[in-house]
Amino acid sequence: MKMTFIGGTAAGMLTLAGTASAQDTLTAVHAFPESLIYTQSFLEFVDKVNERGEGVIEINVRGGPEAIGMFQQPDAVRNGVVDMVYTPGSFYAGSLPEKDALVASNLTAIETRENGGIELIDQIHQEKMGVKYLGWFDSGVCYNLWTRNEPELDEGGNLDVSGLKLRGNAVYNAFFTEYLGAQVIDLPTTDVYSALERGVVDATGWTQIGLIDLKWNEFLNYRIEPCFFSTDLGVIVNLDTWEGLSEEAQTILQEVAIEHEQSSVEALRTKRDEDFAALEEQGMEVVTLEGEAAADYLAAAREKTWERMQGLMEEQPGGTENYDRLIELFYDPAADPQ
Repeated sequence: MKMTFIGGTAAGMLTLAGTASAQDTLTAVHAFPESLIYTQSFLEFVDKVNERGEGVIEINVRGGPEAIGMFQQPDAVRNGVVDMVYTPGSFYAGSLPEKDALVASNLTAIETRENGGIELIDQIHQEKMGVKYLGWFDSGVCYNLWTRNEPELDEGGNLDVSGLKLRGNAVYNAFFTEYLGAQVIDLPTTDVYSALERGVVDATGWTQIGLIDLKWNEFLNYRIEPCFFSTDLGVIVNLDTWEGLSEEAQTILQEVAIEHEQSSVEALRTKRDEDFAALEEQGMEVVTLEGEAAADYLAAAREKTWERMQGLMEEQPGGTENYDRLIELFYDPAADPQ
């Protein structure tokens, strides 16, 4: 009996050890510095997963662009260097131009999760990049044009950017150059502060929130309305890693991601209102385009983005197969400002 007891105890200890080692661990990086509100949102998601998934799934965050360059991160997750990346879809637009459906969207992750839009985007990510699109975080936030000096309007009330040194990037450039006729200087987010400080640029597009976090408000004094575009920040996971997770770990990750899609919409809208109030208290002035000028401005932002998406899709296997469906799922004409 003594030997049976010892044997049973040893077997129990081995079982416990096996259970403890069954936890799945994912490595992750994020595109932007930790101080930025969007990164804080992602880290909140990580905390939720680690709390709910204790003993089942854990996310180990290795850092941001200081760990892996922001533009190298999508390939890093695709190639299995890390398991998970939180990044704008625009950072891998060459591989997946369909991400522009999110950029031109006037809906949130809540509506597009319900109508099948995110399911389609996930399918395209898996087919084209070998990654799982886990969730569209921090949606419902759009972009403004921010300037150092008071913007000029022409006789029709349209924005005149001819005198601006405008910071651009792949997200904005089709709209900025083809509609606004701007000359742009491409700069990553991390270089914009010093560029504003040195006068290299005096205007930039940026989301409704985060200007204070980045301290760009030290140089920018005007916000132009209406806002345009949508954030396209999402979490992608190496597909082999995803398929190797236990069913329980997959369930926890997906459920928490969907919950965070929903909660981040409200949280960031609250943050937007707080940022706007703080900026206006510091002297930020708002210039609003009216009537036809505003309608043309919004239509151009959307349509130039769709044109870019269509052109790039035509060059890839599968062509424009999903083009019309993506627009249908990510854009609702009735949701445009009246």
